[in-house]
Amino acid sequence: MKTQQQINYDRIADAINYIKENFKEQPSLSDIAESVHLSPYHFQRLFSDWAGVSPKKFMQYISVEYAKQLLKEKQATLFDTALETGLSGTGRLHDLFINIEGMTPGEFKNGGESLAINYSFAESPFGNLIVASTPKGICHMAFNDDETKGLADLKVRFANASYKQVVDKLQQDALFIFQNDWSKLNQIKLHLNATPFQLKVWQALLKIPQGSLTTYGNIAKEISAPNASRAVGTAVGSNPVAFLIPCHRVIQASGNIGGYAWGNTRKTAMIGWEAAQ
Repeated sequence: MKTQQQINYDRIADAINYIKENFKEQPSLSDIAESVHLSPYHFQRLFSDWAGVSPKKFMQYISVEYAKQLLKEKQATLFDTALETGLSGTGRLHDLFINIEGMTPGEFKNGGESLAINYSFAESPFGNLIVASTPKGICHMAFNDDETKGLADLKVRFANASYKQVVDKLQQDALFIFQNDWSKLNQIKLHLNATPFQLKVWQALLKIPQGSLTTYGNIAKEISAPNASRAVGTAVGSNPVAFLIPCHRVIQASGNIGGYAWGNTRKTAMIGWEAAQ
């Protein structure tokens, strides 16, 4: 049975999908509310509670023109200003408190048979999650409303690991990020199986501040591989840790949202929600 938070997120997701498909016509509050079968008053209150802004303001945040403007303003100094502005308060950068450690060949040998993995299921503002950890850090976090499928997908990554359903402190620290009060966060540790190139791309993603966007081409330049945009896109798409490694902040140079492993509507929701914060 779905919880109220899940029901609310599904309604918000449907509304965001409607806004995304119709923003050029600037639909009215009544039109959007009707699309999710709610009264305008109830919908306005529900949406504002979730996003922190009105549906009208959110519609601005997810429009292509807004994305283009943000890219134009940010791309030249994105990583430099990120480091300057992310030193304190709620604007702290991911890379100040998220530490990535790559798995050794021995740890991942034979499908991770030496790994002991804890996993649990949790709710977030963007739907249900499965989060998994080794003793060294978070190794997997993915959106999935079907717990059985979520666990099966995890086991594909680490076919021979041993598994235990338990919530540990590593997972709790990671999930606290959704509270949006980064000043209270402990350092979040990630323990990932990746190539050196993937790690370099994911570390670059960690430097993108909340509420900002960049492009695959800009990431390629940041890692000193300006001709590797396609390879960067593949590395971004293979990110195994949703939200913590913010691959949702990478969009196409045209301003279009582009693809996302956990669904374009969810990516749009994240971008708009972060802009609203």
